[in-house]
Amino acid sequence: MVTLSELAEWQCWLALFLFTFIATASRNPKLELVMQHTLMWLCLVMALTLSLMWFDDQSMWGRADPRPLAVMCVIIAISARLNLHGKNVSFGANPHTIGKSEESE
Repeated sequence: MVTLSELAEWQCWLALFLFTFIATASRNPKLELVMQHTLMWLCLVMALTLSLMWFDDQSMWGRADPRPLAVMCVIIAISARLNLHGKNVSFGANPHTIGKSEESE
């Protein structure tokens, strides 16, 4: 029998795996949409699992209160649905263009 903490840990690893490959999936719009929906639902289920752990007085990774992790899962689920389509939201310096403006002079 799998405990809630083991289930939540597996869900965390799966979410991390999906989040790692979201940039690769963004090359195909349909695959990106599937990955976004999957990540969103996985994070919401993980938040539910963490909430159930709190009701059952279980801990995850030695932390007695899994509620902050559940809140983070909901925040990540909301942000997973943000579809930016390659828009620059950081407005920081692009390391690929730093030296190019100096070379053209």
